[in-house]
Amino acid sequence: MIYHALTKKHWLVLAILAIAIILASINPLEYPSYMLHQIGTLLMLITLFFCLKKIGLTFSSFLLYILFLVIHVIAAHYLYSYVPYNDWSIKYLHFDLNQAMGWTRNMFDRFVHLFYGLFLYPFFYRIFQVWLPSLKPKTLFLLVIQFVMATSLFYEWIEWWIAIGLSPEEAENYNGQQGDIWDAHKDMFLATIGAIMTGLVSLKAATKGNHPQ
Repeated sequence: MIYHALTKKHWLVLAILAIAIILASINPLEYPSYMLHQIGTLLMLITLFFCLKKIGLTFSSFLLYILFLVIHVIAAHYLYSYVPYNDWSIKYLHFDLNQAMGWTRNMFDRFVHLFYGLFLYPFFYRIFQVWLPSLKPKTLFLLVIQFVMATSLFYEWIEWWIAIGLSPEEAENYNGQQGDIWDAHKDMFLATIGAIMTGLVSLKAATKGNHPQ
């Protein structure tokens, strides 16, 4: 079902995001960098509401979009590079994720880029589906994958543009590169992989005669 206005369940999901923003805004590790990330949150919310009104969205695409923002907000509180996910894993699951995977850096920023592709694919698909209604699902699939790749690249450009105006320490905190010269490349790759994963599931549903997303 396509919605063009907010319903009770939409407001409930937005309330979860609002709570996440309130909690994340309490003593973030570095307030200026946190606020820079939250500008992105605001712009994404404006885009979401605009598209909901103009073209309509399924509740699932709306939900996944907001869940991505919740993850982003949590990451912003910890400057992405310092999210204690491994400490949480050890404390609550008694499992050292970093040790098991052989990771020597904080990988939460990688997770966020992966979820960008995984969770926002349905939203992007809807935009192209309305804009280019004559295209077949396989063509739309390829377009969305390319769009995720292009927007990931654009985001890395924005990060670079902002970072060159900051001090080296501030730039490192904002970018979360953690000394990896291939950080941007890996982030873009994971976003692409995430989009392909969700896209293949959606494409399979579409070929069976169901409406994707």
